[in-house]
Amino acid sequence: MQLFETSENLPFVAANFHCDYGFNIHFHGMALLNDNVTILDSSPVHIGANAFIAPGVVIACAGHAVLPEQRVAGIGNSAPITLKDNVWVGANSVITAGTTIGAGSIIGAGSVVTHDIPAGVIAVGSPAKVVREITEADRVALTQF
Repeated sequence: MQLFETSENLPFVAANFHCDYGFNIHFHGMALLNDNVTILDSSPVHIGANAFIAPGVVIACAGHAVLPEQRVAGIGNSAPITLKDNVWVGANSVITAGTTIGAGSIIGAGSVVTHDIPAGVIAVGSPAKVVREITEADRVALTQF
């Protein structure tokens, strides 16, 4: 039995993974989902190649009505979420319905993404805000032993 609709180069999924359906989750290359990741996939979720999703991340397509009488009646909504290639989502972050995170971007730990994040940036906070672009100055120096 296959859980995910699309899983090119099988994703690495750590312990305590939870999802609503699975058939709305699409991996487009290698991806790493660390411990305790939850994907509420009431709409399509597209996860790009080389995505790193840290422990405790919640990706939630589903929402509830704002008006109490509608919420009590079970009325809700749902919108797709897209993580482009090479995205890193830090621990205990929440990605909300209808958002896209651009290629190569980083979402800082504990952030709440409520709107689209452009490519090649670091965004942090609640709601997540772009703090800076990723530049060549971020390259880790490799040393020989």
